[in-house]
Amino acid sequence: MVKGVRNGEFLFEQIYQYVLRKIEQKEWNEHQKLPSIRQLAKEMNVHRLTVHKAYQLLKKNEVIYVKDKIGYYVQSNGTKQTENLENPIVSSYVQKNHLSEIHQVPVTYNFSQALIDPNLLPNHFLSDYVKKVFDLYPKVLSSYSTVQGDLELRASLTKYFINQYKKHIDATELLITSGSQQAIHIIAEAFVKAKDTILLERPSYSPAIDIFIEKGAKIISVDIHSNGYDLDQVEYLMKHYKPRLFYLNPTFHNPTGYTVPNSQRKQLVELAEKYRCLLVEDDVYHDIYFVGKPPPPIYTYDTVGTVIYVRSFCKYISPGLRIAAIICHSSLLQSLMIIKSLTDYGSPLLNQKIFLHYFSSKRMQQHLEKLRIAISIRKEIMEEELSVTNWQWTSPNGGLNLWVQLPQHISNEKLLTKCFEHSISFVPGQICDPLKQQTSWIRLSYSYINEHQLRDGLKSFVEVVKSLEE
Repeated sequence: MVKGVRNGEFLFEQIYQYVLRKIEQKEWNEHQKLPSIRQLAKEMNVHRLTVHKAYQLLKKNEVIYVKDKIGYYVQSNGTKQTENLENPIVSSYVQKNHLSEIHQVPVTYNFSQALIDPNLLPNHFLSDYVKKVFDLYPKVLSSYSTVQGDLELRASLTKYFINQYKKHIDATELLITSGSQQAIHIIAEAFVKAKDTILLERPSYSPAIDIFIEKGAKIISVDIHSNGYDLDQVEYLMKHYKPRLFYLNPTFHNPTGYTVPNSQRKQLVELAEKYRCLLVEDDVYHDIYFVGKPPPPIYTYDTVGTVIYVRSFCKYISPGLRIAAIICHSSLLQSLMIIKSLTDYGSPLLNQKIFLHYFSSKRMQQHLEKLRIAISIRKEIMEEELSVTNWQWTSPNGGLNLWVQLPQHISNEKLLTKCFEHSISFVPGQICDPLKQQTSWIRLSYSYINEHQLRDGLKSFVEVVKSLEE
């Protein structure tokens, strides 16, 4: 894991990502010989040991192979998934993120879905509001929304944010999107082009990693810890690499559950302003807290238009509505609206109206209070069942996930295969890692299955891991 800026780790990451992009973008093809270590070190102006370290990791991940005394070559798609990497979902991540494929495997004990048990959501209340919406807006299915989003909804969210954070926001500074993932995609399309440098947390939200890789961005990782970031590291990277943006998930972080302390949030904005780097703040779990409210969003410290704030609501109200909002300076919003218009010309109006009338109701707050208690209980059940092991994790104060470190010798690939056989799913750590390492870490979500299933599934999961240890 990267610890600082003086040990050459960032150069090693850059070489690794540089070679990986060349292969993914078909600039270097199957069985093509790679530049020698000496040649690439000279081209990249780094020490040969740095290139050697990157090549060795690429070889370990079966992206490249070596011919004795001849050199390194690009692995073929047909052979790189054979000997050591037994599960194709994980092993093929050297080219793609297959998180969605893991979700598609039907299992009884689903620890991979960072969603809330549908039985905990306000299904009956929502059905009442659907009827009200049709009474209030009889032509709602006959109309498009505007590209920017329903004005009534944007005005309601504006009022909510002003009341919550005492920061002036205008409805013209909001863009409604079909979920936070679409928001990230729109931001990447608008502000990132091939070969732009960006910063990503390590670990990070895996679909975001995929989106930025697909854009051809040069990714540099920033370690996130239980106490936040090393701001000296962040400043070094911003100063020396001039990143286009820093994508971060600072509140009940996915997958770790960490929350960046309030003391760092203002400093991050100051660094971003100083080095002209956009901060893309993804805030999905802000309202899912167990102990106390989290710090205000980083966006609340922004005064000059440095932060693009993505706030999602759908997970704890109705995932099917797919409602999220981008909040940013109007100069940035115009570019985002152009991309949004090319994507779907506006999120469905019916979804926005249903969400509007439920979100602004008293029932919404009552629902959230009960939901926090229910999810907190499930987190405690997971930690209780895992307490019989010697595994490591930091107990989160909110969110839906536990980031767990297993014994080093346990293979995630073998474990995932074995778990599928026992109708169990989880998210391997390398899927959440821009460097595709962290093979001893896994993400377990405690929110999707009921309390009884949680206990049974976790007991089975622990037994599966023990069987591999033996």
